Amino acid sequence: MSGGEFALLSLTVAIGAVLQVSVGFGLGMIAAPVFSLVDPTLAPAVVLLLAAGVTAAVLAREGGGADLRGCGWALVGRVPGVVAGALLVVFLPARYLALLIAGVVLAGVAASAAGFAPRPRRSSVLLAGMASGVMGTATSIGGPPMAMVWQRLTGPRLRATMSAFFLAGSLMSLAALAAAGAVDAHTLRRTALLAPAAIAGVLLARPLTRRLNAHRTRTAAMGLAVAGAVGLVAQQLSA
Repeated sequence: MSGGEFALLSLTVAIGAVLQVSVGFGLGMIAAPVFSLVDPTLAPAVVLLLAAGVTAAVLAREGGGADLRGCGWALVGRVPGVVAGALLVVFLPARYLALLIAGVVLAGVAASAAGFAPRPRRSSVLLAGMASGVMGTATSIGGPPMAMVWQRLTGPRLRATMSAFFLAGSLMSLAALAAAGAVDAHTLRRTALLAPAAIAGVLLARPLTRRLNAHRTRTAAMGLAVAGAVGLVAQQLSA
């Protein structure tokens, strides 16, 4: 990894961590396409490890407001999704996995822009948890399904509920990836190198969140995610 690549990844992780702390998701959506462009071996495991640390920090601060019942049903749905996602990582060629990452990002942004808002019934939470399990394990981007089904939650309750789900869900996904041989010493070294950027993002999130317009911040995050996804598609098609 060159110095320029390390700086790009660190900046991406810091921005993603700010968004993760502020709105409850965002690190995977922004980081996964960029990581896949720089080094395909970094996604999904390194992104999931970094996201688990950031969500643990959010949960420690705001965990008291989490909807634990909703999290429970979502995690029940995530179990089969995690298994399916791990199988995709094992059997899907790297090129198609990269295109899957880009597709998940673009689909998530499109659904958000369209204002799709299913009611948070038990069945929809279960299905969202399953979709999040597949997407989160295979691509490290498990946020969009849960953000859509829980978007009627606001502020600290949304962040706490999303963080409780993603911390448990990320650990499930990492366990499945480790069993499949997709977590190794290289993964842990790269995570350790990028951890300071995640910590910086967590520390910057609180003062920045008070000053930033939430709608504009989310729009900017979606724009960055789309740019990364389009760049990833272009790279794979030109390879």
